[in-house]
Amino acid sequence: MARLTALDPDQTNGKSKELFTAIKGKMGMVPNMMRTMGNSPAVLNGYLGLSTALNSSSLTPKTRELISLMVANENGCDYCNSAHSFIGGKIGIDADALAQARIGVSSDEKTNAALEFAKAVLDTKGNVSDDAIAKFKGTGYEEEQIAEIVAAVALSIFTNYFNNTAKTDIDFPKLAPIHQN
Repeated sequence: MARLTALDPDQTNGKSKELFTAIKGKMGMVPNMMRTMGNSPAVLNGYLGLSTALNSSSLTPKTRELISLMVANENGCDYCNSAHSFIGGKIGIDADALAQARIGVSSDEKTNAALEFAKAVLDTKGNVSDDAIAKFKGTGYEEEQIAEIVAAVALSIFTNYFNNTAKTDIDFPKLAPIHQN
């Protein structure tokens, strides 16, 4: 059961109402996570700002979704696991690739390198080794992608922690809950 209220966009006023209207115009609906973030317009606006900025990054939408899925599973976020699996499928990621990403691997060498580096960022809390950076650069990535992966991991941590705290009701096709050790 949700611990924070998902606001009704039709019953909301002020900045949250403006943001909900923009989200609905773009997506056709306002997902529960964003409705819950709307309790603080600053939080919702911050999430939307970073998310929108990363949409223009050099990382492909598929790579960003797979990173988000890996981080969600590492952080035990059932909401983000369901959301990124659904979104990933909608943008053409097959079921095997989604399942692999949940454990931080990919059969595609370039994607695997991105997932491996993202997991290193997550596992070390950003204190990645010189060797990890050199190995990542050795796969053809550059400093631009290092910065973008750090930002993608940070955004995922934010949404994972938010949803885990709020116990946001999942409004995407639900997957089996993630069991943490």
